[in-house]
Amino acid sequence: MPGGDSAAAGGKTGVRIVVVGDRGTGKSSLIAAAATESFSENVSPVLPPTRLPADFFPDRVPITIIDTSANLESRGKLNEELKRADVIVLTYACDFPLTLTRLSSFWLQEFRRLELKVPVIVVGCKVDLRDDNQPISLEQIMGPIMQQYREIETCIECSAVTLMQVPDVFYYAQKAVLHPTAPLFDQDTQALQPRCIRALRRIFILFDSDMDGALNDAELNDFQVKCFDAPLQPAEIVGVRRVVQEKNKEGVNDLGLTLDGFLFLHSLFIDKGRLETTWAVLRKFGYGIDLKLRDDFLPAPLKHAPDQSIELTIEAVEFVRRVFRLYDTNNHGALRPAELDELFSTAPEK
Repeated sequence: MPGGDSAAAGGKTGVRIVVVGDRGTGKSSLIAAAATESFSENVSPVLPPTRLPADFFPDRVPITIIDTSANLESRGKLNEELKRADVIVLTYACDFPLTLTRLSSFWLQEFRRLELKVPVIVVGCKVDLRDDNQPISLEQIMGPIMQQYREIETCIECSAVTLMQVPDVFYYAQKAVLHPTAPLFDQDTQALQPRCIRALRRIFILFDSDMDGALNDAELNDFQVKCFDAPLQPAEIVGVRRVVQEKNKEGVNDLGLTLDGFLFLHSLFIDKGRLETTWAVLRKFGYGIDLKLRDDFLPAPLKHAPDQSIELTIEAVEFVRRVFRLYDTNNHGALRPAELDELFSTAPEK
């Protein structure tokens, strides 16, 4: 189930990235290399705001990159820029270990002191200058820090000189804003967030047309077409089922893909860094960044003339009846409080 780009930006018209870090870590060179796709020895100490065009990345949302100074006399301006940031790129120099230590001893603590609620991308610059006699993986370096500071979305190393992974830095920064992890996934428990489960469960139920608790091939294909404007090939459907069944025995049964399997697939997308796929699905069904249905998604005709009335269509009445029968598990013609709670468990909040 590939991700789409129709609702990828979630209504966002621009992303403001603020680049910070100790003096000499390569902030300005990184920005200049991204903007010009080349390296220059003569870069200003602090660059003016740099804009990357909308077509620079697949989401087609323009980026504004703000360079900053680490000088004490510039601290007030730096704090102002940080408070206006959508995402922070925090740099250290791979050839200067002290700047790595300063990430947790100063910068990340400072972000918390300022009560910043934005994702952080940690970037090791000048990787071409690192001492090869002291090999150490990025995971070993950053693992403990990321455990302590969950606001860190991802870590990456780059080189402005060789242009290695320079565009990737700002791609990940943009992605952290447009397709954030936190609303979908709890890093501490390594599980989908309750609100995310609720939203995906609602979507699953909408496509379970025969209400048998599983998506058959036709229903799964309807979901794919609705969300990504492209049908699944028979071999792809078989592949989806196989992947789920190998990892989650309850995810597939004789009727098709179960809710457990549907949720597992989205956990897998997130684990593989494909958050844009899950976000594309959620936004297609009206969810905003807070995983609540947008106000404009369910327009209700609140006003009508005295001689007018509002009635459900025949199709709507039949749908409501089928839903009622589905939750009336004892076939008594009435819903017990627990059944009623279950019925409305995926409904929009008041």
